[in-house]
Amino acid sequence: MMRIVLADDHTLVRTGMRLLLESIPDVNVVGEASDGLEALQLIQEHRPDCVLMDLAMPGLNGVEAVRRSTAQFPGIPILVISMHADEAYVHRALVAGARGYLLKGSDKEELEIAVRTVCSGVTYLTPAISKTLVAALAKKATSEPISPLEVLTLRQREVLRLVAEGNSTKQVAARLGLSAKTVEAHRGAIMERLGIRDLAGLVRFAIRAGLVAQDP
Repeated sequence: MMRIVLADDHTLVRTGMRLLLESIPDVNVVGEASDGLEALQLIQEHRPDCVLMDLAMPGLNGVEAVRRSTAQFPGIPILVISMHADEAYVHRALVAGARGYLLKGSDKEELEIAVRTVCSGVTYLTPAISKTLVAALAKKATSEPISPLEVLTLRQREVLRLVAEGNSTKQVAARLGLSAKTVEAHRGAIMERLGIRDLAGLVRFAIRAGLVAQDP
């Protein structure tokens, strides 16, 4: 019996995926998590054969949850299930330690193949990702250093750069065509992902990461 922990912040998505997973012979979902921290707790409690992890979750995001789980429980493979097929997301997941990557639009047959493959200790990457891209990602994952910016989306990097350059929330919103509330939400998410609690810390991080130049 393959014991699985399922992590996704959308209740309806989790419910649907659980029904699909438990319709597969010898599969049992032993726990459901709505964020990364809860997922780590369930992994520690149940020590499942496999974890299905969404990337975009509140609090501790999926990438960081994959990274921490891989460090703490290296023998438990993680299959990322995401709606994103572009290189940046796949790259971050693989570098963090994910054993597989599956798109949420995949059918039940591919889900079963992906789960069985990952649980057997073999890497699975959805055919929707081209072989050329897979080769490039695999090379990056083994040969390139991990940038601290990997945990941020492109939009979050833009917001961080503008904030670090001294722009106010209203100015950032005007520059990016966003609402002030959206900018504040992005800034809060950036601080959460980077573990930074104040503006000075964001500025120092942006300088170290090369997003903004340090004053002479």
